[in-house]
Amino acid sequence: MNAKRDLHDKELDALKEVANIGAGHAATALSQLTHRRIMIDVPKVQMCTIEEAASAVGDGGVVAAVLLQVLGDMTGRSLLLFEKNLALQLADMLLSREPGTTKVFAEFEQSALKETANILTGAYLNGLSDMLGLMLIPSVPSLAIDLSAAILSTAYLDFNYEQGNVIILDTRFRFDPGDASMSGHFVLLPDPASLEVILKAARLV
Repeated sequence: MNAKRDLHDKELDALKEVANIGAGHAATALSQLTHRRIMIDVPKVQMCTIEEAASAVGDGGVVAAVLLQVLGDMTGRSLLLFEKNLALQLADMLLSREPGTTKVFAEFEQSALKETANILTGAYLNGLSDMLGLMLIPSVPSLAIDLSAAILSTAYLDFNYEQGNVIILDTRFRFDPGDASMSGHFVLLPDPASLEVILKAARLV
């Protein structure tokens, strides 16, 4: 399926419901990890082509992205993306540092971000699995720091598809009162057949 697949309102509502269920699980897990109250919500769900995705997740600048392969009843890849400066802030929170301490993504910081992405991705995939009755298995995560367009293109081209549909879940993190909120993007890149598996499982096609 190389043509863009537009979703109907009911389909978007179903995906948003899945995302919100996953976000609830992710918030609980992250709160335990960081020892602070964290709320996560998904204000927007959208589908676009890989060519449109870079602008949809920001201004095309440098991002920190954690990539996982998804196996099981659907196959594809998932990405959790943060603008670079926000990823540095998140690393400070995860490692209980003063704001502004983290300047580079050394091995320790990379491990913290990968573990966080593991938790978030697992929560989203569990929401999808529970609601749709699909078995989904994430791989070991990898971290990339690059332009968003380069990361998205590489993630999809590695799957040997020239074009495809990307599901983007805008993700807003809200912390304890007094802490700044931050936004990221959870991007699901299903292979063409798997997108239809998801929608059929939701009884929407």
